[in-house]
Amino acid sequence: MKTRVLIVDDEPIARRGIRRYLAEHNGIEVVGEAANGIRAVEQINELHPDIVFLDVLMPDLDGFGVIENVEPSTGPAPVYIFVTAHDAHAIRAFEVHAVDYLLKPYDKERFTKALVHALQVLEQSRKANRGLEPLLQSLRSLRPLERFVVKDKKRIFFVPVSHVLWIEATGNYACIHTASASHLLRETLAHLEEKLAPHHFIRVRKSAIVNSARISEIRPMFDGVYDIILAEGTVVTSSRRYAHKLRALLES
Repeated sequence: MKTRVLIVDDEPIARRGIRRYLAEHNGIEVVGEAANGIRAVEQINELHPDIVFLDVLMPDLDGFGVIENVEPSTGPAPVYIFVTAHDAHAIRAFEVHAVDYLLKPYDKERFTKALVHALQVLEQSRKANRGLEPLLQSLRSLRPLERFVVKDKKRIFFVPVSHVLWIEATGNYACIHTASASHLLRETLAHLEEKLAPHHFIRVRKSAIVNSARISEIRPMFDGVYDIILAEGTVVTSSRRYAHKLRALLES
């Protein structure tokens, strides 16, 4: 299995230099590049790289902001190597658990040392995660998702799950609907369903999940199909396949 690497730097020359050094090592796959912090957060959430070479000073969002805004993952977090021309941020870099700090300009030997260290940390993390996975699964079920991270152009903001009326599948994306707005997330509906509290968010058809706390009325239609009226007047129609979930809600 190849190690997946993401390169984040606002300077094209710097990205090319990292890619060139990586090409000399077997088992490495560069899965993407980002030239600013906002795009870096999107790429990490979407691509789930194993190692991220991360610049500190970038437009819109710096390297520390990137780490703070990455969504919690169901698997091991990426291993971060900071790459920067400034040494003033070294202490803070290690406070956020970066495994190394490459100060520009660096040579091939220093780069290789950082990469080898990152690969060792990554392997240790994988071994530990394999042993802890049953426990992690249990903890996820006990602590469901509390807020959604939304990227809108050059903003990153949060939407509490309690504000969401329902969630709709849109291809490999999910659209969360609140009373005042809708937001597209780079996640599948199935993935979101795993992270939401099962008694509060109910799958009512293949492409829709509703917030049970925002249901004001359920109208039987025909043959196990229901119209679900949410507090703000939105109507979501269920399918027969998920009728048992609604019946369980009515009997609770």
